[in-house]
Amino acid sequence: MSKSFIVNDGAFEAEVLQADELVLTDFWAEWCVPCRMVEPLLDKIEAKYADQLKVVRIDADSAQELTGQLGIMSIPTLILFKNGQPLERLTGSNCTRERKLLERIVPHLT
Repeated sequence: MSKSFIVNDGAFEAEVLQADELVLTDFWAEWCVPCRMVEPLLDKIEAKYADQLKVVRIDADSAQELTGQLGIMSIPTLILFKNGQPLERLTGSNCTRERKLLERIVPHLT
């Protein structure tokens, strides 16, 4: 696994909403095959943009209150946050395509 932060409901505010940098949240579950397909893509993106982007992984099974608050109905779901506000949301197969991910992330990088 990458150097991504793994957070739970309690750490979400500090690690995501109060973060100074752009944060890509990955809502996943251990049993989710497409979620496992996303991980190497996120590792690659995180390495390339390490100085501009933080990746945070959240186990949807362990953070059901948070997933409910954010309206996450399926996984994988990726949400890009800046200054505590969601900018982009990708779900399902859109998360497993590197080109699609970069099209949504890169315009927000500084």
